[in-house]
Amino acid sequence: MNSRIYKSVHFDASHRLMHYHGKCAHLHGHRWHVEVWLEGKVDDTTGILVDYNTIKSIIERFDHQTILNQDDPMVSCISQFQPVVTTNGDPTSERLAGLLRDTIDAECRDSGLVAHVVRIRVWESETCFAELRHEDH
Repeated sequence: MNSRIYKSVHFDASHRLMHYHGKCAHLHGHRWHVEVWLEGKVDDTTGILVDYNTIKSIIERFDHQTILNQDDPMVSCISQFQPVVTTNGDPTSERLAGLLRDTIDAECRDSGLVAHVVRIRVWESETCFAELRHEDH
């Protein structure tokens, strides 16, 4: 049987956009909100597509992290004191949506689950989000 599930998760993290001219060029934080839809084959034994707690734990890996462009000179400074999550380019909500989608898809694949993200939204604020759909992959 195939199914589609939905999970909503919040996390707090800081980032900055090196190539942006404005406030977001400075290190600042957000209460990010992630909505994720997964689709695939439900396990015959458990009756579960993907455990909701698994989705939550993957997203929460980014909680209380600093997320920076891998080329940002702040990476070497901050990483002396704490881990830094790096992205290939500025860590926009669009890039975070792709990173989270790819991380969730890889975790499903590695766990032998036949499931993938069909839609993901990453809210940077109450009024702004980036969305990716499976067909955008």
